[in-house]
Amino acid sequence: MTRIIALIILVIPAILAVYGIKLMRDMAFQILTPPFPALWMQFLAGLLFFILGLAFVAGFILHRDRKQNKVQERFKSPNA
Repeated sequence: MTRIIALIILVIPAILAVYGIKLMRDMAFQILTPPFPALWMQFLAGLLFFILGLAFVAGFILHRDRKQNKVQERFKSPNA
């Protein structure tokens, strides 16, 4: 059960990152999606979604690996 919950926790930000990539790609092809009034706003929102989604997934994986002691010395937390 905990693995399913962890998978759901990782899938939601991953979907957000994929949507961010889609928004940036649409801006490159001059396709404006309805909630955005300008292409540059669409690009910035896509970039923000991508960075937030990627950072969450990367932080989740780093946290899990730190708990299992599978990281290099430079990635270990300073208080451990």
